[in-house]
Amino acid sequence: MSLGPEYRKLWTASTISNLGDGVTLTAGPLLAATLTRDPVLVAGVAFAQRVPWLLFPLISGALVDRLDRRRVMGYVDVARTALIGALGVAVLLGSASLVLMYVVFFLMGTLETLFDNASQAILPAVVSREQLERANSRLLGAEIVSNELAGPPLGGFLFGVAIAVPFLLDAGTFAAAAALVLALRGGFRPERSEGAPPTTLMVEIGEGLRWLWNHRLIRTLAIMLGVFNMTLAATQAIFVLFAQDILGLGSFGYGVLLTSAAVGGVIGSLMADRIILWLGSGRSLQAAVLISAMVLAVVALSESASVVWAAFLLVGLTGVVWNVITVSFRQAVVPQDIFGRVNSVYRLLGWGGISVGALLGGFLARSFGLAAPFWFAAAVLAV
Repeated sequence: MSLGPEYRKLWTASTISNLGDGVTLTAGPLLAATLTRDPVLVAGVAFAQRVPWLLFPLISGALVDRLDRRRVMGYVDVARTALIGALGVAVLLGSASLVLMYVVFFLMGTLETLFDNASQAILPAVVSREQLERANSRLLGAEIVSNELAGPPLGGFLFGVAIAVPFLLDAGTFAAAAALVLALRGGFRPERSEGAPPTTLMVEIGEGLRWLWNHRLIRTLAIMLGVFNMTLAATQAIFVLFAQDILGLGSFGYGVLLTSAAVGGVIGSLMADRIILWLGSGRSLQAAVLISAMVLAVVALSESASVVWAAFLLVGLTGVVWNVITVSFRQAVVPQDIFGRVNSVYRLLGWGGISVGALLGGFLARSFGLAAPFWFAAAVLAV
């Protein structure tokens, strides 16, 4: 059964913008590594992009439950076009700096808190409840292919051609995505109960907090995700230095290395239904964490790019299985009128630790060597 023309617009917008994100995923750390070799300062870029998930997700979630979600997504993409385009122009003019990168990536991360809440909240208005897992699998599959498979090597190649090009390309993808999202037809403003008294943002945020905290399973998944993301962020924040100094890779090789999780993710998107049917949802989630712990220990011991590539393939596979289960479950269970707020609390718990993990990874690498963040991640996930 077709998911419909509006879903195709949403899918296309997501695929295009994720391609641009994948390009910047490679080009951003490479640009930072040309400006400094200090692991903490390089990790600061990831910290700047992720710290908004500690500061703003609750406010963003409340706004998403008040505003037209289509317009939120479209206008955010317009703003991101301007921001990443400005960074590209600064690079072109030779005036890029770490401070400018911190500011741009902080603002990009702030806008992401709005966009990601709105993008997950909008899907149940585009497809039926029975189609959610299939719709999410296709979105995740396309995101992985464009963001993690095609984007990183393209970003590494374009960075080698001209440093400004990856950022200018990303700006163009955001502009195209904005046009597609704003072309969606239908009603995307959350419905409020007729006659309900007006409330404040703080009261509405409190409703989301209470709902999630009283739902034991979703609360547990959010905390697990927070630990998972914190440990992975510690490794990702210094991964460009690990790839260059331990594995001996250049910019294109680094981009190719980043495709490993994408290949695993594509495999995961194709196998997720069968894995969940075979193991069950709970065991599938537990396996995702344990497999990640084991392969990160392998990375810490290895100086082979091919071994590291294979290890992160498994991380990508298990990550998609985790996301298909947990995202579809939230979309099916959480009431639509408070979805943005509940999802924002989930993201605060699940993503807030990324910024902490990024800085921690930088300090661990500076103090104990570039393999230390991988040992830290493996140990915490094993526990």
